[in-house]
Amino acid sequence: MEFKTEVNQILDLMIHSLYSHKEIFLRELVSNASDALDKARYEALLNSDLLEIKGDWKIKITADKDAGTLTVSDNGIGMNMDEAIESLGTIAHSGTKAFLQSLKNKDIQDNPELIGQFGVGFYSAFMVADKITVLSKKAISKDISGVKWESTADGSFTVEDIEKADSGTDVILHIKADEKKYLDEWQIRSIIKKYSDYIEYPVVMEVEREKDSVLEKGTKVKVKEEETINSGKAIWLRDKAEITDTEYNNFYRHISHDFTDPSKIIHYKAEGTSEFISLLYIPSKAPLDIFYKDFKIGPALYVKRVQIMDHCEQLIPQYLRFVKGLVDSSDLPLNVSREMLQNNRQTEVIKNNITKKILESLGEMKNSEYEKYLAFFNEFGKILKEGLHYDYSRKEMISDLLLFHSTRTEKGSFRTLNDYVTSMKADQKEIYYLTGNSLNELLKSPYLEMFTEKDYEVLILLDEIDDLIFSNFDYKGKKFKSIIKGEINIDKQKKEDEKESKEKFEKLLIFIKETLINEVKDVRISGRLTDSPCCLVGDEGDLDPRMEKLLKSMGQDVPERRKILEINPLHPIFDTMLRIFEKDKSDSILGEYIALILDQALLLEGSKPKDPVLFIKYLSSLMLEHAKDEHPVSLSGSAKG
Repeated sequence: MEFKTEVNQILDLMIHSLYSHKEIFLRELVSNASDALDKARYEALLNSDLLEIKGDWKIKITADKDAGTLTVSDNGIGMNMDEAIESLGTIAHSGTKAFLQSLKNKDIQDNPELIGQFGVGFYSAFMVADKITVLSKKAISKDISGVKWESTADGSFTVEDIEKADSGTDVILHIKADEKKYLDEWQIRSIIKKYSDYIEYPVVMEVEREKDSVLEKGTKVKVKEEETINSGKAIWLRDKAEITDTEYNNFYRHISHDFTDPSKIIHYKAEGTSEFISLLYIPSKAPLDIFYKDFKIGPALYVKRVQIMDHCEQLIPQYLRFVKGLVDSSDLPLNVSREMLQNNRQTEVIKNNITKKILESLGEMKNSEYEKYLAFFNEFGKILKEGLHYDYSRKEMISDLLLFHSTRTEKGSFRTLNDYVTSMKADQKEIYYLTGNSLNELLKSPYLEMFTEKDYEVLILLDEIDDLIFSNFDYKGKKFKSIIKGEINIDKQKKEDEKESKEKFEKLLIFIKETLINEVKDVRISGRLTDSPCCLVGDEGDLDPRMEKLLKSMGQDVPERRKILEINPLHPIFDTMLRIFEKDKSDSILGEYIALILDQALLLEGSKPKDPVLFIKYLSSLMLEHAKDEHPVSLSGSAKG
């Protein structure tokens, strides 16, 4: 028994479900015509019986609005009746595939590159046509007759002998009433420009233009003439030495719609297990929508000059989404409609190859064109950093591309991680960093006090995602350490002094903690302050304050985590508080001091006081008391008089 298939259902499925865009039909027909021309050119080299081709190789599109037909013609290899029945009358029978198979059987090395794989593209024309007529004549046949194939996609077709003067094929689409837009010149031009602009052969169209009359001066007459509507110039297939910077830049503007020149051009051909050609550009300016969720990423994908996808995101990682360009390959597996790329090892090989090449090119720019690289990094550095989080296998390569502000850089200058590690102190174990919004403010931060005293370099990180990326990161065996989280113990002597301070202030610390039980997680002696009275720090695994704010602004449910209040026991204010505590811990002034200390710590981390009105009241009261004192303590902490 044989399986039985309902041809009508198969055709209906292919016509209405296989393709996501109706305009694809013209790409498929032009690709078929290109294949037919390739076959004819190949046969002309081997077969002396090939009929003489009239005129140059070309693909012609004719739109007849009166008749409601769109015709795609070529002067290629053509078909006889048997081939028409087999190729057009058998769904998913690819003549191109069969032709390539025959070449393989002949063991011919220099095979023509053909596009078709599945033998279904022809039927996409039924998306816009209610009837298709094909007129064809075999180029290597001595018979003067041709063949006419015709179908309305009703499960049957007709075929008959006809007289046809020239070899080649005409595919005539009888356009549906509601699809007449595909007869408009601008629509045809637009589709060819998008999908078939770089087909090797000229795609021509007969257009009507007004010209001055030769017979009657001063009058205009309408004339029809052929006009090539594709560029045919696949710049990426040319030798790099032959391409000028102007040509590269013009092509970049064409594919990116950017008005500025790119900062870097990457043009190379990969050979070996995976063969493809790529022409990639690194822009000089970041698009305004590059951080939007619907930002389209990935190079355009071409298969033998025919565009398959506008943006192939499978071929490039997210952190390189700023890269523009294209990849042309004949090795990639496509789905049957040739609109989607199937994920397989080949796809991953190309992606890895492209990623490595881009990162190497950025490294070359950084080493040889630093000013240009600096401009690039200012535009895209935040995006490039994402690679440390998402592409751990290349963390060293990406790390060496990053530039940082630090406590040792002048305004406008940067340090690399290699610079940092090379100049680390002998006893330094970790790479220290501080996160925040303003470089000038961070350089004055009290969190830096102990590091400044010990001359330890601290990286200044200004992007919201920095703490997320670097909190568990390491470079050349050195772990990153945030100076606003966890304990800091870089001064051995200070560590010894802390023991004495803990004993001296132990009861006061307990009292402060009990007073702020709902505000802070703990109160402890600080190992990072030398001048400032206090600061708030998080535990090692806590979120960075800016990341916490960012997530909350995005509507994320972020659990509240209380911070740790660290105090500087060397600051005179705590001796004052200790005296008040030992005299009368119920004194209201002690409560005001504690509230002010907490608000100071909140301000230093970039937050608001818990109660701004009360903060001003307490501060004003303290200033008045300060003014009455015969020997007031300086607000900066040093004694006067």
